[in-house]
Parts: sequence; C-alpha cells; structure tokens
Amino acid sequence: MPDIVTAAMIVIGDEILSGRTKDRNIGHLAEMMTAVGIDLAEVRIVADDEAAIVAAVNALRASNTYVFTTGGIGPTHDDITAESMAKAFGLPCEYDAKAYAMLAAHYAERGMEFTEARKRMTRMPRGAEHIDNPVSMAPGFHIENVYVMAGVPAIFQAMLDTVVPTLKTGTKLLSATIQCPFGEGTIGDRLAAIQKTHPDTIIGSYPKYLDGKFWTELVVRARSQTALEAARADIAGMVDGLVAARDGGAY
Repeated sequence: MPDIVTAAMIVIGDEILSGRTKDRNIGHLAEMMTAVGIDLAEVRIVADDEAAIVAAVNALRASNTYVFTTGGIGPTHDDITAESMAKAFGLPCEYDAKAYAMLAAHYAERGMEFTEARKRMTRMPRGAEHIDNPVSMAPGFHIENVYVMAGVPAIFQAMLDTVVPTLKTGTKLLSATIQCPFGEGTIGDRLAAIQKTHPDTIIGSYPKYLDGKFWTELVVRARSQTALEAARADIAGMVDGLVAARDGGAY
C-alpha cells in the first residue's frame, strides 16, 4: 500500500476572519506538501480565542501526521498561540532560555530595548523545540507533531523551508490532465461512473469559460502510474465519444 502522510493547517487570527489581512500561507503550504508527497487534508481558520485554538489543535493533531499553525506568536497582547498550545498539551508556557538569550543579544546588537512585549516572543510550551527564523530571529517551535510558525508570509515560508526536510514524506500523487470541450452538465454523470470504476484515483473537474464558451479541464490523480493511466484512458475515451457525437449532430 502507498505510504500516505497527512497534514492539517490552522490559520490563527481575527485579522484573517475580518478580511483586514488576506492569507497567503495556505496556498504555499499546499504546494510544498504536494511537492513532497504529503496530503493537506484540512485547513481551519480560527479567531484569537484560546478555546477555539485548543479545540482545533487537539482535533487535528489526533487525526493527521502533522499540524502546521500560522499566526499569533508575535509581541502583542492578542498573540496567544503559545499559551494556547501549552494548554492543548497540558504543559506550562514559559520563557524559553535559548530563545530569550538569542533575542536579548539580537536587540542589543541593534541598539534596541528588549521590551516586555519583545520578550513575549520567547514564550513556548516547556520542552518545545525551536523552528529557526532567519528573517527576524524570533523562533517558532514544534511539539510532538504540531509545528507553530509566524503568520507573516516571508517568515512562514522561511520557517517551512527549515521544517520540510525533517518530515516523513509519502508517495507522491501523479497527475494527468485532459481538456474537455464540454461543460460539466454534459459530462457529470459519465465522469461519476468513471470515478466509481477507478476508486484508487481522484478525478477533479474544473469548469472554464472563454470566448463565450464553456469547457472543462479534467485532472486525474493517483499514486500508481497504472491506475492513473487506466483512468486517463477512460476519460479520454469519454471525451472522444462526446466529440464524435457532437460532430455527428447529437450535440
């Protein structure tokens, strides 16, 4: 059986839910996970609310290989992710000595005060391991299968680059694309029958509209080349049959 590794993502922040900030991290994580053969199974967006964060973390870490969170580890009062993670794992949240020393030196070198707000960025659940932050120094952290990272896209991406090489990866999904000159209403029943015939594949249907005409891009995905090709051949045969019927006056 193919090795299937799954991930979930929790995007934390009132600013995402209000629309003040537009998320740019979900798509990046999805692309990175797909590239290494990890299935991104679910994404949740939660408010800056401890109970909501704890509930999401505990639900998703129990059902996925990995959980990634973004947001809520900055210096302000509403950055409550560290405390929430500690509560989810039943651990104390405390100033991490290594992070504290690193940030104290960082701000001293820049001639800036190491304020109480900045010290907040060194808090994490006891025993958590650092995720390096090459952009602004303040580390993320991971505990068990949960990886806690910044919400700023440049920092999130840099942190993720350090995390991905350490992950267990699965069998990558293969894919094939078939262009279909018909809309979903015409092909829907036929495509459903093909999907049923090929349960080891995932068949996606993506409607398009161009120059006054509807058409559909069909994508079949599988972890086996044999399964992929069998489904692709049936889909191509369906499209060829519909084209022949159209050209013969049936459509």
